[in-house]
Amino acid sequence: MTNFSGFKCLECTRLFGVTEAQYVCPVCSGNLDVLYDYENIGNQISRASLAVDPDLTIWRYRALLPIQDASPLPPLTVGWTPIYDCPRLADTYGVKQLLVKDEGRNPTASFKDRPGALAVVKAWEAGARVVTTASSGNAGCALAAMCASVGMRSVVFVPSSAPPPKIAQLQIYGAQVVLVEGSYDEAFDLCLAAGSHYGWYQRSTGYNPFMAEGKKTAALELAEQMNWNVPDRVFVGVGDGNIIGGLWKGFNDLSRLHLIDHLPKMMGVQAEGAAAVVDAVAGDGIVRQRPAHTIADSINVARPRDATRAIRAIQESGGSGIKVSDDEIIRSIAKVARSTGVFVEPAAAAAFAGFVKHSENENFDPQERVLLMLTGHGLKDTQAARRAVSEPLRIGPDIEPGISALADFAQ
Repeated sequence: MTNFSGFKCLECTRLFGVTEAQYVCPVCSGNLDVLYDYENIGNQISRASLAVDPDLTIWRYRALLPIQDASPLPPLTVGWTPIYDCPRLADTYGVKQLLVKDEGRNPTASFKDRPGALAVVKAWEAGARVVTTASSGNAGCALAAMCASVGMRSVVFVPSSAPPPKIAQLQIYGAQVVLVEGSYDEAFDLCLAAGSHYGWYQRSTGYNPFMAEGKKTAALELAEQMNWNVPDRVFVGVGDGNIIGGLWKGFNDLSRLHLIDHLPKMMGVQAEGAAAVVDAVAGDGIVRQRPAHTIADSINVARPRDATRAIRAIQESGGSGIKVSDDEIIRSIAKVARSTGVFVEPAAAAAFAGFVKHSENENFDPQERVLLMLTGHGLKDTQAARRAVSEPLRIGPDIEPGISALADFAQ
């Protein structure tokens, strides 16, 4: 049994049954939204039922996911990542409450474990033996780990410029890694072509409609963790656009089920060198592809494949798009770590940089409650983190000179 009832094209608005589409709209090739029987879901899930559910993973929201009851689930513990209250930062930036959700606590240290786990389930339902994806690193690592946990094979197409720690992580899980001497967008196109040619199940973001459903679990989860009183704003880095779109889908699911009484404003943050979505939101709504370049590899996207979903999330929620510089992102890595104790990669730091930029350009309501979605651990890209700090003090082993050299730090 499943509550999944079909698809709706985000572009042409045509409706399709469960078996009438697989990845994109059969008519216009637009991205698809997954539809549900919310009346039936309302009979299965409630605040009370969740309160007594011991399963602290994304699968506690199984009634709101497009999977069969009999489908086996990957054994890795995905979801229920911690939320930390940051009162000092809240005081500094003039908001009632500032919260950070640390997605680096997932099995492969990123948000992408959520859709990766769902991808493996959907691949199993499709009878696939091999799953493929294009990735700047995190999505591929998540898929590789989930496949390894259930004995499936994975093929991951990654731009050769991806951070070495991410490439190493991919390899250690046993994925067939294909380093593409080109951009993420070029790796994406090659992945689609290879997957179609060989019949591999396609997980790639902005192409597989179920990936937004995996990502929405973070919204379902944080609402429950916050006792159903969701924040007023959610800041998140934007690349393909699937995360912010997925989160917005999750909040809307909760609203339709009367589990929350308001919707947050979605604040999409992009690097200045890869800002197609933010530019579209600020302009005529049309995404124009431009060369992309930013230190934040996870959001270094020239052609956002789920732009429509992202733009609608920002506009429908009353949020906004924010552009930040690479220097602001780098500084934010250190600022987040030193203010919260959470070490994040550049794309996650972009959320904080966007929060700071917004506070400089527009005053927050002092009663606002804000959440930053920190999507990946800093060990994913240690080279970027090194740029945020000075060289360490280097001294010899002799005691007296060593003590003298520390005089400036003893104050």
